[in-house]
Amino acid sequence: MGPYLIRRAGLMALTLAVTSVLVFVIIQLPPGDYLTTYIEELRAQGEMVPPERIDYMREQYGLDRPLVEQYLVWAGGLLVGDLGYSFEHSVPVRALIGDVFILTLVVNVATVLFVYIVAFPIGLYTATHRYSVGDYGLTFLGFLGLATPNFLLALILLYLSNRWFGTSIGGLMDPEYLDAPWSIGKVLSVIEHLWVPVVVIGTAGTAAMIRRLRANLLDELHRPYVTTARAKGVPPTRLLVKYPLRMALNPFVADIGNLLPQLVSGSVIVSAIMSLPTTGPLLLRALAAQDYYVAGAMLMFLAVLTVIGQFVSDVLLAVLDPRIRLGGGLAK
Repeated sequence: MGPYLIRRAGLMALTLAVTSVLVFVIIQLPPGDYLTTYIEELRAQGEMVPPERIDYMREQYGLDRPLVEQYLVWAGGLLVGDLGYSFEHSVPVRALIGDVFILTLVVNVATVLFVYIVAFPIGLYTATHRYSVGDYGLTFLGFLGLATPNFLLALILLYLSNRWFGTSIGGLMDPEYLDAPWSIGKVLSVIEHLWVPVVVIGTAGTAAMIRRLRANLLDELHRPYVTTARAKGVPPTRLLVKYPLRMALNPFVADIGNLLPQLVSGSVIVSAIMSLPTTGPLLLRALAAQDYYVAGAMLMFLAVLTVIGQFVSDVLLAVLDPRIRLGGGLAK
């Protein structure tokens, strides 16, 4: 395990390094830069910008440097925890996205827990009670969850939560806590508002996970080793938990590597509709304004989630399934 962890740590570092280059290049691909966009906005408002001011601002923001030097400055700052300076908001990126990252992690961790807690027992039940009334009913709900647009479900739940529970519409907390420091009241307000975005974002993932677990478990239940175990008198519950269920859980564990970044990137529309202070709307605005320090920090955050998730899923798969070997090749 030790050598494997060292190799994976090196591979993760290399992956993040290559990703940082790709992120920087992609952000720089659109013509112009932040200053170009800013000057066009000023001119659209009828304000003339003298060339001396343009040159001064370009030098101040470091946009007059070669792209290689700009990348090295940005990447070197990432290594020491300096995320750069937001051109648009005129504040350090760390100060701008600090609470945004925290709230994004809270929403997505809660969503992952919701997906697994709901999908696991339902998938297990539908596989072991195939073609029953419960199976048909839960399968119908699963298809309904897959077919319902997230933004429509968000609007419905926002209305119901406000009408039934008096919860303020939009955001992750009551308006009086927006600029207030963290306190017990602010935490309770976040918890009160959290269930709506968790249900909205997690519905499609839960429905897909139920279908996948059901299909895999049904496949395992018809394997010859299950028939042999039943013939030997192994109790049904022990047989289910010890063999087929462990094998059917592989997709659950393998999805960890993709689930977190998918939730972060896939909830942009929902975040915009529900006015959630998460990374999605901020990333869209940063990309539109070519504020590459903010956009780069957001995209690297997704990359870190991806490589860490893949690492965790690989290790858990090796623990869960003895047929999988960390070092590759055939077991001796």
